[in-house]
Amino acid sequence: MTSAILVNGVPASGKSRVARQIAGAGGWPLLALDTVKEALFAHLGAGDREHNRRFGRASYQAMFAVAGDWPPGSTAVIDAWFGFQPPEVLAGHIARAGLTRIAEVWCHAPPEVIGERYRSRLSSRSIGHLGADYIPELIALAERAKPLGQWPVLHVDTTKPFQAEAALNWIKTALGG
Repeated sequence: MTSAILVNGVPASGKSRVARQIAGAGGWPLLALDTVKEALFAHLGAGDREHNRRFGRASYQAMFAVAGDWPPGSTAVIDAWFGFQPPEVLAGHIARAGLTRIAEVWCHAPPEVIGERYRSRLSSRSIGHLGADYIPELIALAERAKPLGQWPVLHVDTTKPFQAEAALNWIKTALGG
């Protein structure tokens, strides 16, 4: 694999919806941290916050390991909050996966919107995810979070309609083709 679109943003920033739309518009496979994490919860069980973090780190590593096995010239959309790990961890995963062309899509919304989104989905998420007591921390995180900024960045305000075709055109240009 040579290209990746990193769809980044704090939890409840709207990145999964944006990532699905980008993957669909581009005809690219989607690797989503929560998809991997949910499978781990289903087979290994949920636990405390540190258990959740271990599953997050394992899911993160698994996504890049899978991406590294795809044929040269492939492009994938990778959906995760990339700020939860030190930058050198991401750099190592990218290097091992052989990713050479990267674009970042930064999903954001006002912190209070992110908090409300998180609250509204609590009843539909598995018990492995953090609960309502995480919301104040998430709001504070949303106030200071920012894109990685190591590659071209498309900023997406997820309180507005997402323009998938315009984003696709931007991504193709950012990836060099």
